[in-house]
Amino acid sequence: MENVSFDTSPVVQDISAFEDMKTPSMSYWQDAWRRLKQNKYALLSLGIIVGIILAAIIGPFFSAYSYSWQELDSINHSPSWEHWFGTDALGRDLFIRVLYGARISLSIGVVVSLINLGIGVIYGGMSGLLGGKVDRLMMNFVDILYGIPSVIYVILLMVFLKPGLLNIFLAMGIAGWLGMARMVRGQILSLKEQEFVLAAHTIGANRKRILWQHLLPNAMGIIVINLTLAIPRAIFLEAFLSYIGLGVAAPMASWGVLANEGVSVLRVYPYQLFFPSLAICLTLLAFNYLGDGLRDALDPKMRL
Repeated sequence: MENVSFDTSPVVQDISAFEDMKTPSMSYWQDAWRRLKQNKYALLSLGIIVGIILAAIIGPFFSAYSYSWQELDSINHSPSWEHWFGTDALGRDLFIRVLYGARISLSIGVVVSLINLGIGVIYGGMSGLLGGKVDRLMMNFVDILYGIPSVIYVILLMVFLKPGLLNIFLAMGIAGWLGMARMVRGQILSLKEQEFVLAAHTIGANRKRILWQHLLPNAMGIIVINLTLAIPRAIFLEAFLSYIGLGVAAPMASWGVLANEGVSVLRVYPYQLFFPSLAICLTLLAFNYLGDGLRDALDPKMRL
């Protein structure tokens, strides 16, 4: 039989090819931002939101008009180079009033959403963490309130508190936290049986520490998504309240107030309704597309 020899010398491989395949490690939020940038609609929506915010903050400083300035010689003028969005029945520049209205509407959306976030996270987090009879009692209370439309709560509170910006914050904040609480409670229930929570129990961590340092940070993705989607809901609800006369008090004007004023002259001066309505629709669409993009970017199942 012919002798067969084997090469027993160590095999030296070129590892440079494997080094080129290595990708830099990224945190959860860095990876989410990378995937969000791949969503063109979400990125465009983010740009629109930033543009509206900057225009609302900076724009009025470069105008010769103010939101309450009246010029009787310019009543109900159509859009022109002097008045880009035209003027209203009192001769006020509609473009500046839309920018000032953006300040009011966006501030209501952000502040009310943050109030809902604070109440909902604390209530839902405690309910899910405590569990048992306490959880059932807390959720039964939420279910009872949830059975009544939040618009009714807001209208009743606004009638009692009288129209005003601070009262809108209070009324909408009190009535809008139920959805956030139910969502957070569901996330906590699904997370508190995970191994890292059991490990925290083992080393003697108390419930407060487990909630704030272990459970809520891991639920932050879905919380951010719901916070983003809560802003357009608050803006739309404020516009509805202003439309029925329960919005901000004069001389302040939100987009809902401007739309309400434009409805009365729709057939004669349709531009007075068109521009505030366009601002509302554009903002709502931008926030909803951004929320959808964040949902895809923050979903751990979609991580590559």
